[in-house]
Amino acid sequence: MAFQFSLATVLRVRSILAEREERMLQKILFEISQRRESMALTNAQIEQSNLSRYADVLKSLTGRQLQVAYEEIKELKETRIALLAQVEKLEQLRDKQIIVYESARRNREMLTDMRDEKHSAYNSEMARSEQKTLDDNYLARRGIN
Repeated sequence: MAFQFSLATVLRVRSILAEREERMLQKILFEISQRRESMALTNAQIEQSNLSRYADVLKSLTGRQLQVAYEEIKELKETRIALLAQVEKLEQLRDKQIIVYESARRNREMLTDMRDEKHSAYNSEMARSEQKTLDDNYLARRGIN
């Protein structure tokens, strides 16, 4: 008789849930990483725009060109602020998701530990049973009752 864990279906469902929650957490972490990279790129663009504007100080510029440069910097700063807000929201979501994931993982680990204990007990019982059979066969061959 092979080992059968009575809660195998529940364990399988909990494993699937834990994996799903982990994927969701990884997705959130990836999005945070992307937003931070976008912020770094935006900061570099702001710096480059400022350097370009400072280099053009002695050049003759039209008011329109100067206005475009200031609008570009303004848009970049607004983009940076929006990205920062997104990162903060994603970090809050990450913190909540970590709690959900840890709970799902604990539930799965509890059943996994229970299955391992039952499997170990089953193996011990099977070993005792086999040893008893061997002992009975030995005694029967020797003619000892």
